Amino acid sequence: MNKILIADDNKQITSILASYARKEGLEPVIALDGAEALDAFARYQDDIVMILLDVMMPEVDGFEVCRRLRKESMVPIIMITARGEDYDKIMGLDIGADDYVIKPFSANEVMARVRAVLRRIQVQEQQKQNVYEVSNLKIDLDKYVVEIGGEEVALTKKEIELLWTLAKNSTKVFSRENLLDSIWGYDYFGDSRTVDSHIKRLRAKLDKYDHEGWDIKTIWGVGYRFEVK
Repeated sequence: MNKILIADDNKQITSILASYARKEGLEPVIALDGAEALDAFARYQDDIVMILLDVMMPEVDGFEVCRRLRKESMVPIIMITARGEDYDKIMGLDIGADDYVIKPFSANEVMARVRAVLRRIQVQEQQKQNVYEVSNLKIDLDKYVVEIGGEEVALTKKEIELLWTLAKNSTKVFSRENLLDSIWGYDYFGDSRTVDSHIKRLRAKLDKYDHEGWDIKTIWGVGYRFEVK
């Protein structure tokens, strides 16, 4: 059975989320601190399809757990935080989380986000051809690796997915809403500023490399397009 790793030091929260996860057909694996979460993932990684990861945990905090997991796996991660500051949200997304939930939350909302992330990934797996190359750019979505001129570019999971979506559909102009739907999913509880901030950070990283043959263009009043020159 597909497993969901639930990492939170609050036993009441893990118990509630585990109960709801079973209703979704997922077998819960519980960890009460960051070290347990890393051990549990190492033990069950072939079966784990989703991770719910609390930020404030003893031993190893959620941000560090996420960083370590992203070095070896692209399993979906939803961060759980008691703090709603933009810094925490941006930090989680930048290090590779797929979404975030702010405490207090309803278990139904968490499961809706789980379904949305899993559904989006399933669609991407069905639709993608795994490697895209143009000019000096190479995007390998199997390995989640982007190279420019043979040099690997350090991008987050969401930045790679954003670049992939734009590059694979270079004849299309994407509105911010299109990109929210494609990258974050129809049930994502964010807004269009999420897209703008990710595009800004993606461009800043890409601009460190020569890319005269292609670029991400802003189409004013509409959105963004990948341009092959």
